[in-house]
Amino acid sequence: MWIGELSKRTGVSPRSLRYYEEQGLLTSSRSDAGQRHYSDAEVQRVSLIQQLFDAGMSSRVIATVLPCVETPSDPAVIESAFVTMTRERDRIDADIAHLIEARDALDVLIRINRQHSAELSTAPEPVTRST
Repeated sequence: MWIGELSKRTGVSPRSLRYYEEQGLLTSSRSDAGQRHYSDAEVQRVSLIQQLFDAGMSSRVIATVLPCVETPSDPAVIESAFVTMTRERDRIDADIAHLIEARDALDVLIRINRQHSAELSTAPEPVTRST
């Protein structure tokens, strides 16, 4: 199938599909005119790539996990993919912890700002003296 058909079947833009190919995540053959041609198996591969992106993985990390799909019976490949996915989960956990700390710090600033606003609204007006 041509790139447009793969795009329609997967919901992924042709631009993204070309990017996947540039990153080594997807392969195609070329017609004599240079047009990309994809096999039916690439539909499932694109779906898997999307799931891995949705899981927060970069294209570089995805490239290290995909061999597990190509050689699913190789224990070393399976272990490598498992280690990579576990490392990515740990990275995401650390990112979440950092975001929680940032949110908590922001909550403190918001509370301080509210207190300051409340103090300003209840402060007596300065007395002006006429001379």
